[in-house]
Amino acid sequence: MSGHSKWATIKHKKGALDAKRGKIFTQLIKEITMAAKAGGDPEKNPRLRTAVAAAKAENMPSDNIKRAIQRGTGELPGVTYEEITFEGYGPGGAAILIETSTDNRNRTVSDIRHIFGKNGGNMGNAGSVAHLFHKKGDIVIPKSQAKEDDLMNLVLENGADDLQDDGDNWEILTDPAVYEAVLEAIKAAGYKPELSEVSMIPENYVKLEGQQARTMFRLMEAMEDYDDVQNVYTNADIDQKDLEEVAG
Repeated sequence: MSGHSKWATIKHKKGALDAKRGKIFTQLIKEITMAAKAGGDPEKNPRLRTAVAAAKAENMPSDNIKRAIQRGTGELPGVTYEEITFEGYGPGGAAILIETSTDNRNRTVSDIRHIFGKNGGNMGNAGSVAHLFHKKGDIVIPKSQAKEDDLMNLVLENGADDLQDDGDNWEILTDPAVYEAVLEAIKAAGYKPELSEVSMIPENYVKLEGQQARTMFRLMEAMEDYDDVQNVYTNADIDQKDLEEVAG
């Protein structure tokens, strides 16, 4: 089992349970602003289109979305954000990739290093773990919704790379260029994804159990709770039962 969708879906459920809407909105506004630097028309800017769709899925008001786009294109004044990716290691040598958006590079570098050290991890050099991940469209469908053959035929016909068995879910991986087309085909067929995003997917996984799993979960949570962090990815593979236990 890949481990990725299990972590992502339990994180999604926990986020909804904790109602961290303020944090979610902040992340989305930053992403829209950064994406809009390449052009403010979502139809011509795939990254912006994906960010706007994610914001709408969280019921962000249209005016907020519009202002974030205008700040990105320079039509409105606003904070200038810089994107920085951090790399490092957690318990058991599991790799961690952290995407941030910040208006103060020195503060963010210092804080990320501190979070690693305080939670059983180590910050690595640029390039130390990035090669272990590849950008992919990632769509998760509960097995209760779909038979493998039916779903396999549908997604492959629409350009997906693979369908994987991940415990209680089917995980569909796509090239980012066809992610939207595959997602629309899935929805049109009546399936309701539990999770859908363009993500950094590990090539291989490191199995963690017991104390290592608990420490890794705390490290991931601490990173995700930090305001400048947009996304956190890991190649740690933690069983669903262990994830649910440490998530409380």
